[in-house]
Amino acid sequence: MYNESQTELMRELAVVEKWEIEQRDLWFWEKLGRLPFVLLDRLTPKFLQDKIGQIIDEIGAYVQTGGRYLVNENGILRQLERQARQTYGQADAVTLDNAHSLPLGAMDRTAAELQHSRKNMAFFQGATTGFGGLFTLAIDIPALLGLSLKVLQETAICYGFDPNDQAERVFIVKCLQFSSSDIVGKQAILDELASFDGELRHQQVVSQLQGWRETITAYVDNFGWKKLFQMIPVAGMVFGAFLNKSTVEDVAETGKMLYRKRRILIKLGAADQV
Repeated sequence: MYNESQTELMRELAVVEKWEIEQRDLWFWEKLGRLPFVLLDRLTPKFLQDKIGQIIDEIGAYVQTGGRYLVNENGILRQLERQARQTYGQADAVTLDNAHSLPLGAMDRTAAELQHSRKNMAFFQGATTGFGGLFTLAIDIPALLGLSLKVLQETAICYGFDPNDQAERVFIVKCLQFSSSDIVGKQAILDELASFDGELRHQQVVSQLQGWRETITAYVDNFGWKKLFQMIPVAGMVFGAFLNKSTVEDVAETGKMLYRKRRILIKLGAADQV
């Protein structure tokens, strides 16, 4: 079995930390872009608002109670196994119990494959739900949230973490928050996650999950002007396709980098103990 050296792991950790620094920059237009959501809220009929709220609550309840959201765990494990076999010659069957021991390269390539697949899925999903303009937003927003959850849970499996674990659901919430936060929010989340596999993992897990509804509300609010363009029938197809693709791409990149960092730090910790 191939094991990365500490030098290799430290080099990969530096890549993630560089990405974290880059994520702390927030363009001024992005701040302004969140304001028009108030207008979108006023223009959306009440029955659509109620429908969006209902589905968001259902997703929130699912995250709090556990389980997976449309995730093919076995399929991802097979992808990991294929990558490990092709690149490193490892022939052992990969399970969720031993996936953490795979080489980082196999994890990275599997996560990259999934990221590419899911952003394409978001592109076609956005085009489909964008065709009807305002009225299909009631379908599009929950669908986009569901796909975001899906890609984050799949990324967790890629790096040997179990998305069924209650603490991992907290981490998934934090990844979703990070992908749509401003510079202050991103820094606060990074500070929280710095000790996630220490005290945070065992403390206040329930209270963290109870904040899911607020997280989703903030996530939807941050769509801003982007969803305003999708309100235009037919033309919303184009906007919806590219905006949904961009959103899922950001979420997938966030999940990959933050889960990757955790796995590198765990591997470094294990190497220190040898």
